[in-house]
Amino acid sequence: MDAEVTEVLPRMPAPLAVAPRPTPRAPEPATEVIPVTRVAPSAPPVPPPPNVPGPNDEDTDEPRPRRRGRRVLVITSAVVGALALLYAGDVLLGSGSVPRGVTVAGIAVGGLPLGEAEQQLRAEIQPRITQPIPVSVGEATSEIDPVASGLAVDWPGTMTAAGAQPYNPITRLTSFFTERPVAVVTTADQTALDSALEELAPVVDREPVEGSVKFEGTDPQPVDPVPGQQLDVAAAAQVLQRDWAKGGVVALPLNELPPTTTPEDVATAIEEVARPAVAAPVTVIGENGVQGVISPEVTATALLFRAENGGLVPELNQQAVQDALAPQMAPSERPGRDATLDFSGGSPVIVPSQDGRGVDYQVTLAQLLTVLTGTGPREITAVYADQPAEVTTQDMEALGNPTVIGEFTTGGFARDSGVNIRRAAELINGVVVQPGETFSLDAATGPRTAANGYVEAGVIDNGQPSRGIAGGASQVSTTLYNAAYHAGMTLIEHKAHSFYISRYPAGREATIATGAIDNRWRNDNPTPVLIRTAWTPTSVTVSIYGQRQFEVTGAFGPRTNPTQPKTVTIPPGQPCNPSNGGPGFTITDTRTLRDVSTGETRSETITTRYNPIPRVVCG
Repeated sequence: MDAEVTEVLPRMPAPLAVAPRPTPRAPEPATEVIPVTRVAPSAPPVPPPPNVPGPNDEDTDEPRPRRRGRRVLVITSAVVGALALLYAGDVLLGSGSVPRGVTVAGIAVGGLPLGEAEQQLRAEIQPRITQPIPVSVGEATSEIDPVASGLAVDWPGTMTAAGAQPYNPITRLTSFFTERPVAVVTTADQTALDSALEELAPVVDREPVEGSVKFEGTDPQPVDPVPGQQLDVAAAAQVLQRDWAKGGVVALPLNELPPTTTPEDVATAIEEVARPAVAAPVTVIGENGVQGVISPEVTATALLFRAENGGLVPELNQQAVQDALAPQMAPSERPGRDATLDFSGGSPVIVPSQDGRGVDYQVTLAQLLTVLTGTGPREITAVYADQPAEVTTQDMEALGNPTVIGEFTTGGFARDSGVNIRRAAELINGVVVQPGETFSLDAATGPRTAANGYVEAGVIDNGQPSRGIAGGASQVSTTLYNAAYHAGMTLIEHKAHSFYISRYPAGREATIATGAIDNRWRNDNPTPVLIRTAWTPTSVTVSIYGQRQFEVTGAFGPRTNPTQPKTVTIPPGQPCNPSNGGPGFTITDTRTLRDVSTGETRSETITTRYNPIPRVVCG
């Protein structure tokens, strides 16, 4: 028997009484009752209020969204820092090189060291800068000499512009897949550049053509208006300086010059004026049973239209009508006569003047347009008036014993120009210029319009042959200028043509333009002088009679500062007047006057600069 071991434990409180476990019984067969519990519909879960930790959150005092923002800030700062490092590195690596994507004059130099980029640009651009620059002006083409125009490349400025690092991050980023053009920096002599461009103006500039009506026989035909154009010299200089070093053709800007009339104005002029005017003749009733007839053919020749206030205004060439009526009305008139000098006996003899009486055509024809376009009788009554001599016997006597103190002749004009030369010469023939009086050719022969007897004829428009009313009047101006020059008159105002015309003496000629350019001289002699003109179909002569005060000699200097003409090509279908052109030059003319009474001598020198006449090639 095992030994009994007794464990002594500390004294503990008495144990609680435990009810005896009941003895299990076998289940009794019975019906199972299952209780029924009513369940309410479940409501959606209510989210916890903000910043209230959920059951799985850590036990912390910081709200969760703030912790997330902090994480985003840390990540963003890291990204920005990385990008900043990349940006700074890109700028640092690009220092001393041309930025990526840069092209200069179409030449890709991006990424190249500055020195290497300059060498490449010089190699490709340098050959261009001494070659003629092809330019287009509208439809015309020409060339500009860059050296003569003062154009040059500013290489330091170009490399500074090309090498400037862009600091815009977007620009640096897009430079990986785009090009950034940089212009060649150039310099120019502005005066020389403007002068070179202005030489193109004579060919490309074109005044607008106003609408009008022309007659084929007595059938009026419309002449629709055509816009003009003008080289914008200031803008063209900017474009040329910007683009010439790129190579290729430089397109220069033009300004359009709109006409003031419309095709509708032309149609109105035909229906309301032209057709009624040539519908039937007009009878002119004179004295003593004399009558004249203005035929539709004469009306068609004399009726012209001018643009005014946005419409077409009819006017009549009174001289053309007068020339047609004068022989018919002559039997009713008493002719007058100006005093003249008869040199047939050797010394001049005065032929006395004689007053006359005849038709005052200016007053008589004043209502002709109203009759031509109205519905009343097609007749007018002639108005007569006394017609005193323009040069009287007293005028001739005041000349004393006159001689020709100045005379000059020019020729070589066309038939239509001859009409205008004859008209201008008629208007100054017999004019007496008193001591101290100033003679104005513009006042004596103007206005040079169709209504005053002038016709359309050839003119030189900016160095090119063209057409215009009173073409040829400048020939009278040049002829008179030389006569006054040799007569010792005091030359006050004149202007040479812009382009040299070979039939005139270089540096001793004068143009004229109504209201703009005049030919004026003063008679400083103590006695009057008389202007006489003589016209033939091939020449015109101006003589100045009076008492000789000076012996006059003239001397030309050499032609200096020659400038060669530009060639301008006009394409087919465009208005074009071909020209061989001519060089420009500068010339001086020195006039010496010796007083025949005192022997004193004085001289005066005039310098004239002629522009080159462009060589025009018609396509």
